[in-house]
Amino acid sequence: MKIWTSEHVFDHPWEIVPAAAMQKYPNPMNPSVVGVDVLDRHIDPSGKLHSHRLLRLPSIVKSLNGSARTKHKTMELKTTNISFTNMTSTILTQEAIDSVQGVSLSSYQEGLMVTKISSNASKGREAMEWVIHKLHAETEELTASVRGSIRTPMAAAAFVEK
Repeated sequence: MKIWTSEHVFDHPWEIVPAAAMQKYPNPMNPSVVGVDVLDRHIDPSGKLHSHRLLRLPSIVKSLNGSARTKHKTMELKTTNISFTNMTSTILTQEAIDSVQGVSLSSYQEGLMVTKISSNASKGREAMEWVIHKLHAETEELTASVRGSIRTPMAAAAFVEK
């Protein structure tokens, strides 16, 4: 059995990290996910958001990685702002436990899997940063657009009054 763990600090306002996690796919770092379908989304009585999503893969990827067979994978994303300020950062903690049994070279295969998990986690963090930067750019563009539309009527009114 091999255990892999990682921590990454997202140096962004707390509110944007969960928003980015919900918009992570598709992204250029993981072209094998072509889309995401939300199957169910609800807020439980304690205020936690639950989102059951289905990642869509191209047919060729499904046949290569065995996704055509049933696999159960779970991702739990917990976000809590315990200080109630915007000056917090979000720490992503990841852990994988890999155990290969009943085949030859199981330790070697576990090592290969841990290497792949580490590589995929790195791509996932890059994808989150990509989405966060994209969200910032969209916000700046929207802000500039709103500022422009606010100035335009005032300038037109000033022009008409003269």
